[in-house]
Amino acid sequence: MSTIHDQAMNYVYQQVLQRLLSFFSRAERTALQLLIQRLVVAAGGMENIGQFKVLVPQSGLRDGCYTLALLRAAQLTIAGRAPATFQLRVASLRWSGDSPLALQNLHRSYSALFLYDDPRVEVLMVDNREVLPFDHRTPVSNEGREASRVNLLLVGHCRTWLETPELWDDAYLATAEYYSQIARWNNGVDAMISTETKGSQQHFLEGLNRALQRVAIAGPELVNAGFEALFPLLDGLGDDFYRELRADDDRIAWRPEGEFEACRRTSFIDINDMMVGKIEDRWPLLGEFLGYEPDDLALYQGEAVFADPLISAHVRGLYARFIEGRAYEAGIDDYVRHTLVDMRRKQVAESVCEHLLASYDNAGGPEQLRVLAEDYLVNGFGLSETQLVCLLFAPFIDNGKGLERFLRNCHPGMLVAMPDLHRAMQGLHAPEQVLKWITEVSGLPVRLVIRLYATGPVQIHPPAQSASENTDTDQAGSASSFERSTER
Repeated sequence: MSTIHDQAMNYVYQQVLQRLLSFFSRAERTALQLLIQRLVVAAGGMENIGQFKVLVPQSGLRDGCYTLALLRAAQLTIAGRAPATFQLRVASLRWSGDSPLALQNLHRSYSALFLYDDPRVEVLMVDNREVLPFDHRTPVSNEGREASRVNLLLVGHCRTWLETPELWDDAYLATAEYYSQIARWNNGVDAMISTETKGSQQHFLEGLNRALQRVAIAGPELVNAGFEALFPLLDGLGDDFYRELRADDDRIAWRPEGEFEACRRTSFIDINDMMVGKIEDRWPLLGEFLGYEPDDLALYQGEAVFADPLISAHVRGLYARFIEGRAYEAGIDDYVRHTLVDMRRKQVAESVCEHLLASYDNAGGPEQLRVLAEDYLVNGFGLSETQLVCLLFAPFIDNGKGLERFLRNCHPGMLVAMPDLHRAMQGLHAPEQVLKWITEVSGLPVRLVIRLYATGPVQIHPPAQSASENTDTDQAGSASSFERSTER
């Protein structure tokens, strides 16, 4: 019975391969053969290919789905030629910015490629540091949502009020920690595959380097580095990137415990050179075969790879209003102008620039944009505008150095309570109403505000040289495995 079942499944897999190949151009078929050669060499020869395991992170965005289809074609092609083929670990990181559309894209592509029941494929998700079987119907756990909210606020507060806020610095930490741990889980993987451009890889590493400095974890200086530097960097950072911000009894261990290798062996295989042809030529494969549905806002994301452009504009508007004393609308205009300059510097198609402009017009003006952004942040992250404005002022770190400025600008009625606020943030006795005010305004429990208060000034040292000015020009619409919240 087992032999008959195996024969039937092999027939199904070959049918999947034939249909998949029917969507490939001649150039893509050539790229597929080169990919197979690269994987065989990385495995140490065809005799070792059956023990070779490849990690391909997924987020439900376009290029990730296309990369997965290419790897599945390689896996099934080798299976038709040899006694064994490589194994796939397909994994996604769940967080509060997940959209139903992205999750549906994942499920449809997994189903079309017949991943779920193939013993050569692991289909996983990570929620609140726990590795689980992927299920697109399962929302982010309440614990995961709360951890995401708290971590976003904690990392965001580790800055001076003069720094333009990077609202999603926490996402760099969470994603890097996820890469490190999913590569170690259950006997680990041999390689991670990515089609990111060198520019996108550099942007991620620069964002990670900045976020690591915010949480007082030092990484090596990254100059002109790509993802070949990622795993050596992660190996020296430990398994908890938030350890300086939380007490020992306030940390969550990676689970299932005891199933993570102590020594990771993962390398990185860059296959960006195999992304051949024009983006528009991939839509039949993506839409007809994989069932991929695009989000209009995914056309361009720039360097702020986690952020919805409308949310980024909203944050810049609040920064102009509360920090710079200008109009909310002026901050939005500044952000749009900067983004357009960045897009044109990278030679993004003018039609994409026009589409981004139209997305702001369609929001219904600055006030309606503000309402939409507030709803998204409240519903997705439990983050109110009051708490976001508090984050912009970063009033707690460095012994509350910015507290008086924050109170004078936003809560003048609390100036009289400044001595009590300082006592509370030193962990000393303070009135209950003061403790309640700290929690409501910051969105953080007092014990974490106390840790922020004891944190010294954060000095961000940019890389000595950025490769983003002279590396690959990103294709319009490039969406990476860590570009998450835009497709919501």
